[in-house]
Amino acid sequence: MVAVLYKWMLITYFAAMHPFYVSVIDLHHNAKEKMVEVSIRIFTDDLEQILKIHFNKNVDLTHPVNKAEADDLIQQYINNKINIKINQTKAHLKYIGYEIQKESVWGYFEIDNITSIQKIDITSTLLYDYQPNQVNIYHVTYNGEDKSYKLDNPQSTVSFTF
Repeated sequence: MVAVLYKWMLITYFAAMHPFYVSVIDLHHNAKEKMVEVSIRIFTDDLEQILKIHFNKNVDLTHPVNKAEADDLIQQYINNKINIKINQTKAHLKYIGYEIQKESVWGYFEIDNITSIQKIDITSTLLYDYQPNQVNIYHVTYNGEDKSYKLDNPQSTVSFTF
């Protein structure tokens, strides 16, 4: 009995000590505005570290010394790592800004001039070059229908059809 208890305590200890790496990407079609609103949630420390790796700059997103520079680095990184096609046409992610919520950064983007969606193709390597265990979860909402998919590194493509 003691051996079983010890085994479970050891498993619990290692599970608690091993962090998880997950980001959430939401795409929501706003029919009234004819756009897709994109929200990307990344743990703040993970995003700060990947920006440091990519741009060789220390960035404090919670208290940035230069907010415009932080915005620019986030925009460049996300646009380099996530590519979206809507109805076979490459979409341009227009950066809106970011905000800190607890331990996460929410980055906001828009894709303009989208009246209807038949298919969304996403190619993403978001944070794959930072963590080999990275998981990215995609939620897409169109015309009241919600679809989700989980990409585990190195998996990098997903398609949603409506």
